Amino acid sequence: MRAASTVDAQSLAGRPRKLDLQSPVQYLKGIGPVKAEALATIGINSVEDLLYHIPRRYLDRSTITPMDELQVNSRATVMGTVESYGIKRWRTPQYWVILRDEKSFLKLVWFSGIKYIQNKFKEGDTVVASGEVRTFYGLQMPHPEFEIISGHVDPNSEKGEKLIHTGRVIPLYPSTSELKNVYLDSRGFRRVISYLLENLFPQIQETLPDKLREELELPALDWSLKTIHFPDSIEDASKARKRLAFEELFYLELLLALRKRHSELKEKGSVFSRPGAIVKRFLESLPFELTQDQRKVLNEIYQDVSSGKAMHRLLQGDVGSGKTIVALIAMLMAIENGYQTAIMAPTEVLSEQHHLGLSILLEPLKIEPLLLTSSVKTGEKKEILRKISSGEAKIIVGTHSLIQKEVNFNRLGLAVIDEQHRFGVMQRLSLKLKGESPHLLVMTATPIPRTLALTVYGDLDISVINQMPPGRKKIETRLLDEDSSEKGYIFLEEELKKGRQAYIVYPLIEESEKADLKAATEGYQFLQGKIFPHRKIALLHGRIKREERERVMKAFRSREYDILVCTTVIEVGLDVPNATLMLIEHAERFGLSQLHQLRGRIGRGEEQSYCILKFSKLVSEEARRRLQILSSTTDGFKISEADLKLRGPGEFFGTRQHGLPDFKIADLTEDLELLFKARDWAFKIVQEDGNLSSKENLCLRSKFIRNYKDKFKLADIG
Repeated sequence: MRAASTVDAQSLAGRPRKLDLQSPVQYLKGIGPVKAEALATIGINSVEDLLYHIPRRYLDRSTITPMDELQVNSRATVMGTVESYGIKRWRTPQYWVILRDEKSFLKLVWFSGIKYIQNKFKEGDTVVASGEVRTFYGLQMPHPEFEIISGHVDPNSEKGEKLIHTGRVIPLYPSTSELKNVYLDSRGFRRVISYLLENLFPQIQETLPDKLREELELPALDWSLKTIHFPDSIEDASKARKRLAFEELFYLELLLALRKRHSELKEKGSVFSRPGAIVKRFLESLPFELTQDQRKVLNEIYQDVSSGKAMHRLLQGDVGSGKTIVALIAMLMAIENGYQTAIMAPTEVLSEQHHLGLSILLEPLKIEPLLLTSSVKTGEKKEILRKISSGEAKIIVGTHSLIQKEVNFNRLGLAVIDEQHRFGVMQRLSLKLKGESPHLLVMTATPIPRTLALTVYGDLDISVINQMPPGRKKIETRLLDEDSSEKGYIFLEEELKKGRQAYIVYPLIEESEKADLKAATEGYQFLQGKIFPHRKIALLHGRIKREERERVMKAFRSREYDILVCTTVIEVGLDVPNATLMLIEHAERFGLSQLHQLRGRIGRGEEQSYCILKFSKLVSEEARRRLQILSSTTDGFKISEADLKLRGPGEFFGTRQHGLPDFKIADLTEDLELLFKARDWAFKIVQEDGNLSSKENLCLRSKFIRNYKDKFKLADIG
């Protein structure tokens, strides 16, 4: 987004001779530098940006009841102008707003929450209100839902301009207090966008090929943009939105298709021969057989690494499905072919857990993975860097430390990135640049909904492990309110008597880290002193020194402790088949995917496992819904879809995806079918015309170069 202070910079060169859609928005009639600064705060810098500022909803005048036709004790929606407002002193204060339409009056009244309402209204505001009509010294509407759809008229606007907000369908625009201060409420937006369309409509150029539009029955772009702002009906507005949402999704998929084609043409990957003795010895050392899905994915990986092209593959699978084993076998294939491998994780704790887990798995092969994080001591670090540059180190596990300038791989052949969404694009590129076109395998902690996989990872080939290892029983998940804590502890003790082990997990939220660590420490002391004094209990969290963390994890795995009290450091980590119990404190504070990920630490042996979600009495409706979803299914793919619906794509990952367009119109939770069609068409077009140079695709080329060329420069990144 351009900084607001730079808005007027172009005025130094003077006003453009002819206004077009690419002109700075300040030169549009009715805007100017002050409004342009306010618009820049929401990413509107050009005239075209303003054209794509889409109404958030519509008001259909056919649903509005004239005030002289209102019926007592019935619900209605009215629209009128504020005549007067203020607090009335009766036995208890009331706040009144008198609305007037062309024929009558209506009193809006509030008996409570007055301090939140009293500064909302001004004389002359146009207000839409909905609620139940009552009578008390005249008609009134107590505590209505309301919307101020236009405030004071901008004194700089033309007095005689037609009132655009009096049409049958009225667009209501997203706004902010800063925009409203410069008269850019819904009324203000209608006025400037109406002027824009009247004067620049002929400049709107089609951006989708005719053949595509005809097959999918999509309207033209100029009609869609005019209609999305000033529709004749709600149905027309819906058609226009569908067209614009498709276009947004289509250009994202076009970007991904072109990136994929670019990397396939440009990147020649190292060629691995078939798995040999090392892989065979490793498979023989495992106490279990690989599942059919694991074998299928390994075959897909082998097809990639033996093709002569660099692999760019996403490995998806539910918690506990065996993704790490598959990644490790791919690493051993690289080692057999004379290459080094690196696995990068977003946090020190996760790197340590990967290192510990791999060390245990690789012990029979006498291969020692190295760990490189920022907390490794200087002397040890020098030796690790020497082993990496000499090629002596074969498997290197680390955090962002792996991409520091001082790290020089001798022959990096495979880069594995865990929890890919927590890294920026440039960090992923930096790891790839540590070798000559190394193969890339990225993994996600929990399954990602198909919609997000196609958008965020659309330029990667996707492998999915659906099967869980045989012999595992479904985890039983139970809800427990905090008043019933004793029942939970009694149940834990009964299971511990059978020789099982338990995790007791406390939340750790970044914003309240000190308080959360204190709660976990106090919880540990309470459990050891009052509830389980006869049990061996350990405490584990991210602030404990690395050596102590590793000692505790190893000791828990070898059954030296009965209970591990911990924060979310165990989200991803060790396989402890004997740990069959998990009690999650304040479960309402966790996200759905995170709860599922934590639960995946148990249920890894043949015994029945139990997860208890303990929640407080003051739990919100949304948090209660999360807990109910988790207790009803153990299917990570279903849970991820539910999580996406609850939180939306922006919050699903917790961090913003760099290098991908923001969606202004499309909604990934609603437009699934559109996304699939957009992807099919985009990849088909790129397959047939990779340079977008044919006559029918010139419109695509033009818009792509104008809007997406900077993002295309990130084409070397998975």
